[in-house]
Amino acid sequence: MKNRYNTIVIGSGCAGYHAAERLYMLGVRDIAIITEGRSMGTSRNTGSDKQTYYKLSLCGAEGDSVREMAETLYSGGGVDGDIALTEAAYSTRCFMHLVELGVPFPTNEYGEYAGYKTDHDPRSRATSCGPLTSKYMTEALERSVNEKNIEIIDSHRVIKLITEDGIIRGLAAINTKSLEISVISCQNIILCTGGPAGIYENTVYPESQNGGTGLAIDAGADMVNLEEWQYGIASTKFRWNLSGSYQQVLPRYISVDKDGIEHEFLYDALGERSLDMIFLKGYQWPFDTRKADASSQVDLLVAREIKSGRRVFLDYKTNPRGLENGFDSLSSEAYDYLARSGALLESPISRLEALNKKAIELYASHGIDLYSERLEIAVCAQHSNGGVRVDSNWQTSIRGLYAAGEVAGTFGVYRPGGSALNSTQVGGLRAAEHISSLRCEGDIPEARYSLPCIRYGESNIQQIRKDLRRKMSCYADFERDIPEMEKLLGEVSELCENFTERVFISSKADLPDFFLLQDTALTQRAVLSAMLCSAREVGSHGSAYIKGEKIPAKQNIRTTKTITTRERSEILPVKPIPDVELWFEALLSRQNNK
Repeated sequence: MKNRYNTIVIGSGCAGYHAAERLYMLGVRDIAIITEGRSMGTSRNTGSDKQTYYKLSLCGAEGDSVREMAETLYSGGGVDGDIALTEAAYSTRCFMHLVELGVPFPTNEYGEYAGYKTDHDPRSRATSCGPLTSKYMTEALERSVNEKNIEIIDSHRVIKLITEDGIIRGLAAINTKSLEISVISCQNIILCTGGPAGIYENTVYPESQNGGTGLAIDAGADMVNLEEWQYGIASTKFRWNLSGSYQQVLPRYISVDKDGIEHEFLYDALGERSLDMIFLKGYQWPFDTRKADASSQVDLLVAREIKSGRRVFLDYKTNPRGLENGFDSLSSEAYDYLARSGALLESPISRLEALNKKAIELYASHGIDLYSERLEIAVCAQHSNGGVRVDSNWQTSIRGLYAAGEVAGTFGVYRPGGSALNSTQVGGLRAAEHISSLRCEGDIPEARYSLPCIRYGESNIQQIRKDLRRKMSCYADFERDIPEMEKLLGEVSELCENFTERVFISSKADLPDFFLLQDTALTQRAVLSAMLCSAREVGSHGSAYIKGEKIPAKQNIRTTKTITTRERSEILPVKPIPDVELWFEALLSRQNNK
């Protein structure tokens, strides 16, 4: 490890590896990747029933265009048009690069890459390698990085982005093994740390994922749409989304109170409608205020059981109430799906075995036997649609600081399933292109960093972290309580302003957790600020249900975004999709004159 580089990439997931690979290919060789752990992070350690990659349609007779895909991304609400257009325009190029690297997307014998419709998708732009698409992507990109001998600085957590007059000068990082702190000077940083995984108690992010959004917040970078998330039902012992076939086989939902008494609460609340609501959660997994009187009632009822002190489980051994007399009470949609799938069988587990046996094997590989044990669940944070505000080159409001992947706020209220994976690739490439187009501005000045005052005593880090995460899940997830969020924001702000006086470590070994808690608290403060600003000015929308508020029957597409700088938020209009030059001769002349 040197003490100066042209560019540092922070993170070793799909976005980070791609950014470093593209920098190298574009001639920027004085680079390194710094990571807390190669095997950590969401890209390598998560998936779903069929993890999706979203791109321009590349098969069949159905028409598509870059502009139409951009309109789809833009129509989700809260999205800047230049970002939507860039992600659409670059999607094919980035997808085919992954194909060339060996990611096994399915194709027919003539080279058409098969597609299917995903959520919020009017076309059939989605494709998949199965439940571990992002893992395959990460592994392929890592091989490419290793072939190029790009330096990887492992076991280092970045604890500070060093700036001067709004310009990146370097970073400070702690070696998580030796606990030594290093300062690296650089001209550019590409932040690829994934979503803010640690701010909630109920989360489906892998336990190894920490995130680093607080680094950019601390540096003074603008955030965007931090209130926009995806939440859905997931298992908690092993963190995994329970979408698709996990719901379509109609498991039994039960809650258990402190006396061990079981309640089949969905049936109690919804009657026989509960069967169809469970089935629809397979297609409509994320909580959505537009479905608050339909399938998203399941999320609301699950969350209310948990907040009342009960534990909630899915039981695949026993049929839910309503199926006592067979499948005649199901809607035609649910009945036809199970019938065509050969899954009109006697129990949820037998139906799951017929429909998707690998779904059972996945849990078995993590020590959970769905044939014999119940699956504890919660409504969990799964993906942040907001993040660090970037322009169409994925540069932040701080010169020389870029952000790519989930840490970047490229989505608003809704997004097509799988568009996040496309964004990791587009963002990494755009940042690399922009950096490569800049001339090196002479010698890189030395970055300076001083360790803050650390107080020793009995460590309170884990207790503070646990308490704040519990309160975030209780008051500031998809069901948002304004008075309680205001109190929580005051508590978190006081902690952030007096962090070194409030937080104690028992030994030097606690330093990585000290800095992680600081990152988490800074992020929670900014998220709460954005949530309160949006709650007051926008109200219930998307994944945000404001407690006590009547949800409008028809919701307009959001044409604004929430900008947050540290703890201050404001609502601004989004930028429209640009009307750009498409005359070939003009573009050719521009290219030749570069």
